[in-house]
Amino acid sequence: MRVLLKEILDCTPDAAWRALASPTVFREVSGPLMGVRSLEAGGFPTRWEPGEHPVAMSGLGVVPLGEQMIRLKMHTTRSGVRIVRDTGNGVSGLMNTITHWDHSMAIAPDPAGTGKTLYRDQLVFSAGPATLAVWPGLWAFWQLRMLRLKALAPNWRYDLGADDPAFVAAGAAEGPEGDNGIA
Repeated sequence: MRVLLKEILDCTPDAAWRALASPTVFREVSGPLMGVRSLEAGGFPTRWEPGEHPVAMSGLGVVPLGEQMIRLKMHTTRSGVRIVRDTGNGVSGLMNTITHWDHSMAIAPDPAGTGKTLYRDQLVFSAGPATLAVWPGLWAFWQLRMLRLKALAPNWRYDLGADDPAFVAAGAAEGPEGDNGIA
């Protein structure tokens, strides 16, 4: 089965790309319906990197649903579309009922030239004989997830120190005490 969404997010493509690489954003858009806890030594990384990331999932943050392996790949197409792809799998509990998982999120500039982001999200999954029973729940969760993404996107405007040239210039102009002349 497939869930396919397409929206314009109110942020730049660079800001959206940084957000997709953030475990914090992942947890924010999953909540409050789904709680996610890292099973990696040291917890969630600051930024997702390609590779495997084990997590424990819980409904509403309290009902254990099992463990899942997030398996990430990130690449940019020749046309400049940036894609995060998760081909992970359930490891235990209810998460293990999903036998095929292929989730792709694509970031590109808004074709209308607004400076915003064209965001495309596709989930292809199978749960064997239970696929038809699982689909409505995943479809509804993906709709709520998209609402959360749209609500959070305007806050992704600046990555302090990377996007704001005034911040970088101010840091270079600081005095020896690092106080920029402020007493």
